[in-house]
Amino acid sequence: MTEMFFGFVSSYGLPVIAITAFLSCLAIPIPTFAVMLSGGAFAATGDLVLWHVLLTAYGAALLGDQTGFQIGRWGGPRAIAKLGRNRKRAVLIARAQNTIHKWGGLGVFFSTWLFAPLGPWVNLAAGTVQLGWLRFTAWDAAGEAIWVLVYVMLGFIFAAQLPELVDIVGELAGLVSSGAVAGLMGSLLIWNFKRLYKRTRT
Repeated sequence: MTEMFFGFVSSYGLPVIAITAFLSCLAIPIPTFAVMLSGGAFAATGDLVLWHVLLTAYGAALLGDQTGFQIGRWGGPRAIAKLGRNRKRAVLIARAQNTIHKWGGLGVFFSTWLFAPLGPWVNLAAGTVQLGWLRFTAWDAAGEAIWVLVYVMLGFIFAAQLPELVDIVGELAGLVSSGAVAGLMGSLLIWNFKRLYKRTRT
């Protein structure tokens, strides 16, 4: 599938980067990291302009996150209930809600790059709990800057090894995300146990 996206980026350039970055922020299963890497690689060869790639990916990601946030803000619990009918989505939504309740804006920041699989659901949860728009936007903008810069610049620097880079980054991203989610869930469990312990002592 990643080779197919290489071809799309090669043929259509910035529109493909924009569309994939936007849709991935709405939980559409697209290998966006491969597209970002490809965009950086094609910028290195002169087929695309680097700052165009960075700006396009960044703007589309912000727009996607804002869309998810507004869906949560205006759809509220009804949107959560409808999306949560699927068991896998329900688990992700629950994790996202815990992230927002525990970490607030900082949870939004980390969900854009470190906890990437949770990102779309954190946007939705942030809107549902009426997290302040300016607070959400500031943390989201900072996090997306890291996400876009890392992937595009990796593709730019290692353009000659793009296929190998995609395989390596895909595996590492999965490991990092899994480890980060596991760490987050562990911290939430510890926090809940501490709260329960304090209640039993009072």
